[in-house]
Amino acid sequence: MNQLSDRINNLSTSATLAMAAKARELRAEGKDIIGLSLGEPDFNTPDFVKEAAIKAVNDNYNSYTPVDGYVELKDAIITKFRRDNGLDYSRSQIVVSTGAKQSLFNIASVMLNDGDEVILPCPYWVSYADIVKLNGGVPVEVKTDISNDFKMTAEQLEAAITPKTKMLWYSSPCNPSGSVYSKEELRAIADVLQKHPNIYVASDEIYEHINFIGGHHSMAQFEDMYDRTITVNGVSKAFAMTGWRIGYIGAPEWIAKACNKMQGQVTSGANCIAQRAVISALEADPSCIKYMIDEFKERRKLILDLLDGIEGFKTNEPEGAFYVFPNVSAYFGKTIKGKTINNATDMSLFLLEEALVATVTGEAFGNPDCIRISYAASKEEITEAVKRIKEALS
Repeated sequence: MNQLSDRINNLSTSATLAMAAKARELRAEGKDIIGLSLGEPDFNTPDFVKEAAIKAVNDNYNSYTPVDGYVELKDAIITKFRRDNGLDYSRSQIVVSTGAKQSLFNIASVMLNDGDEVILPCPYWVSYADIVKLNGGVPVEVKTDISNDFKMTAEQLEAAITPKTKMLWYSSPCNPSGSVYSKEELRAIADVLQKHPNIYVASDEIYEHINFIGGHHSMAQFEDMYDRTITVNGVSKAFAMTGWRIGYIGAPEWIAKACNKMQGQVTSGANCIAQRAVISALEADPSCIKYMIDEFKERRKLILDLLDGIEGFKTNEPEGAFYVFPNVSAYFGKTIKGKTINNATDMSLFLLEEALVATVTGEAFGNPDCIRISYAASKEEITEAVKRIKEALS
């Protein structure tokens, strides 16, 4: 008899983590799986960041940390926001959390009441919809497609707004599509929101530095949106620090205080050693991680060139992050090697079982026509993976 709560029974499993777990199982069985499912840089954390962590251990940082983060880290975040984004926040507007995922969960917990609607441009990061649902909210999906680089227009936003709309959540650069909203596109969205002063924005900017067009823009940079925008960021992607688990927000003070209060009852403060290491990461000039961005740009070209050779894979050129999001609907309804592919989920499972390549179904991101392929892997792995995919589908 299942006596678990309705809350957990109705919760989806994270598709990216589920695919990674399935790939690990197959590896344990001796199968040579190439993992292109996780959004995890294959670089090592920069040495100067590791040295800061070692110093923190030797300096005996081992006590509980302030719930909202060390003052020195908050100051580093304030400096980073000013330097990279032209945003001015005070210490009382910053909350450090155990990863940007917790930052997003905090936001949903403190902002949403039952039935409040949250607009999610599709495709969206895999956990947005379930975080919203867990906190009583209702995800409202706005469909986009490859023809407009998976970006929501101002007109689409306007059409999705109802009297119950409480928030808009989006990421730029976007996971899973790699799309980057320009200043003009964000301004058009902000102009719509000016007509609806009770709608707040969560702007997820975790991929900010992995940007191939050289211009990142934040919704909070517009004076008329600053007091209604929560800017979410962290060090996982740009500094190859996924396992260090540090994310943070810059927000209106009343929202930051509420997130601090919520976190105080859930995890308290984030890890002491990781926080000290992140101070050094954020104080460094972003040019220190340019070698990673340059490498991702080369891999992007490689994977797009290779995927162009697979009939039925329709791709666009993502402007940031380290994913491609090909439309694979040309294969739907076809039977290959005795397996019928009806949707993106079938395609992902087929590629795992037949090509031994782990990808993620676009269904998890709100787009059932696409699959997400991460190119945060070596060029050799990318080349071999696409070769296997091509052979399996031919």
